[in-house]
Amino acid sequence: MYGLKELKGCIKIDKESVECPVKDCSLIVERQHKSFKREQKYQCPKHKIFISPTTFEYETEQENLLWYDSADKYLYNEIKKVKRESRIARDNSEDALTWNVMRFLDRQGLLTDFLSKLSNKKINEAELILWSYSPKEKSDWTLLNKARIEFGETIKHGSEPDIIIRTDKVLYFIEAKLTTKNETTPPNPQEKKKYETGDNNMFQQIFKSDYETIAIKKKRYELLRFWLLGSWIAKQLDIDFEFYSLVKQSCEREIKGDFAKHRIETAKRKFSRMTWEQIYNYIKTLTNNKEKQKMTDYFENKIIGYSSNNTIIKAFNI
Repeated sequence: MYGLKELKGCIKIDKESVECPVKDCSLIVERQHKSFKREQKYQCPKHKIFISPTTFEYETEQENLLWYDSADKYLYNEIKKVKRESRIARDNSEDALTWNVMRFLDRQGLLTDFLSKLSNKKINEAELILWSYSPKEKSDWTLLNKARIEFGETIKHGSEPDIIIRTDKVLYFIEAKLTTKNETTPPNPQEKKKYETGDNNMFQQIFKSDYETIAIKKKRYELLRFWLLGSWIAKQLDIDFEFYSLVKQSCEREIKGDFAKHRIETAKRKFSRMTWEQIYNYIKTLTNNKEKQKMTDYFENKIIGYSSNNTIIKAFNI
């Protein structure tokens, strides 16, 4: 896995070519234009990465994953059966980051401790559901599918939170962002499905603004869907619901306040902003072991590609 320690601080690019970003590599490849392609003419023959002016992609997904023992491999392959889209081999992949961080917490048995500190509630049990796959059910999570249907979605093309954690006291939805923002609109603005009418007009109980304002004018379509589906699932489980937007410390500082203008919170239903740096700081407090060191090194070495002036971009403010 390549990061700050292994990559050049600045790369040479011209109209026709891009040099390999790995230090001490003088090889150049043909420059990509528009969409990213995994073709041999764009691949460094030595380091086997596919290169563009702003990012690169590993030859295999495994190369971008910190945790891939037999248990991880089994879980990952099961997730891929239900997960709709993945660019996990890409250097700046949100999915790879999500896997590496959340699997660390899960493998180390730290989810309940982390969530207890996050929510200021004693969490005793936790199941990590990544991209809708429930390890306990060995399939996409039944309650999420029921929520999709209740609000007019199909299971195959329904809303897919990055991270769901079902606990004994709180249902957590966490939407992870790295290089993208919480700005989405519906693919078909005229098709509202049953978002406003499902579960006896539950929409009116949890939102201040109407669908058009939130989903289209304010571009909070994804947040709207997750707030709605998560609130409904938590009601079925009779537990609290906490929805977090997980972003870089430098990004979307006003997201909590902006979304507050449209949602209705209660003591049992909350939305907040969380940062990757917060998770890093939590990990730094843990007792030292090899996996902790591997995780902190990953955070500190992580990049998100190259800027328009060809210089490397450090991912986190740590």
